[in-house]
Amino acid sequence: MPAVTADILTLPRVPSPVADGTRWRGVARTVTARRQLEGEGFEVRRPFPGTDLAAADPFLLLDHLGAVEYGPGEAKGAPWHPHRGFETVTYMLDGAFEHNDSTGGGGLITEGATQWMTAGAGVLHSELPPQDFVAKGGLFHGVQLWVNLPKALKWTPAQYQDITAGQTVLLAGDDGGSLLRLIAGDLAGHRGPGMTRTPITYVHATVSPGARLALPWPEDFNALVYVLAGRGTVGTEQRPLAEGQLAVLGPGEALTLRAADGQDYNGSRTGWEVLLLGGLPIREPVARYGPFVMNTKAEIIQAVEDFQSGRLGVTAPRPRPVPHRTASDTSLDGAAKGDGTGEGNGAG
Repeated sequence: MPAVTADILTLPRVPSPVADGTRWRGVARTVTARRQLEGEGFEVRRPFPGTDLAAADPFLLLDHLGAVEYGPGEAKGAPWHPHRGFETVTYMLDGAFEHNDSTGGGGLITEGATQWMTAGAGVLHSELPPQDFVAKGGLFHGVQLWVNLPKALKWTPAQYQDITAGQTVLLAGDDGGSLLRLIAGDLAGHRGPGMTRTPITYVHATVSPGARLALPWPEDFNALVYVLAGRGTVGTEQRPLAEGQLAVLGPGEALTLRAADGQDYNGSRTGWEVLLLGGLPIREPVARYGPFVMNTKAEIIQAVEDFQSGRLGVTAPRPRPVPHRTASDTSLDGAAKGDGTGEGNGAG
């Protein structure tokens, strides 16, 4: 899990909140991600949405892709499919993903890089491993987050932000035991490179074995902790949290984590790998149907009609073997087989 690495001792440090009088966020609940197939048949772990956690406003979906070691010819992706009404944020830790869209946008996302796609008014796009990666195989590991857009911004023209590994803001925990990669939002006066339409904070932290990480967190944001690899505890109550689990934190002005003294080898040899996510709730009605997230049923029907008539864009996908279709296909037909919650249509 290389993502972005650095000498922690040379980085700016995020001061720990003063212990006396600090209102620490406790753990409201924990969720274990469900496993399911997406796109051409690759597995994702999805902590939300689901029956355990239907919504995490303003976040709509979190898909954990891998970590998986592909053999030659095994790597899979998500062929052409539509989106409207929200943003997808794809962060690669290992391997690569190639995006193409109906506006000519996209690009290659490699280790440590992030691609921020504003679907907005609508776009068709594909996410596929590059052909050289398919041919050779290798380690693949990434995360995709869906961020909702408020009603006033849902018709924003589709566009991309490419955030290279070198643009990520690198910080250290107060005691020098944690490496923080700030991808978007504000953290103790530091600002990540991601341009957010919906106010959020997105951090990938590596917490050294046995180290404690304490951070200030905006009181008006929610707070989620998802484990990519390893194990540790969250909150002053020290709730255990391991790979593939999500903690939803309650109200407060600061959060605290501690990595276990021993880390299991599965990408966590250097420490506990966690995502820290927070956002300002939009608190608007949400109507979702597969790859479309709007405010009303009528807007969903319009999105389906616009897609079927070609008004979301047309494109000629590059030739690839025809995949076996599953109920979780990211095409609109696949979405229609679901329950309308958007499940089965992530990682894209």
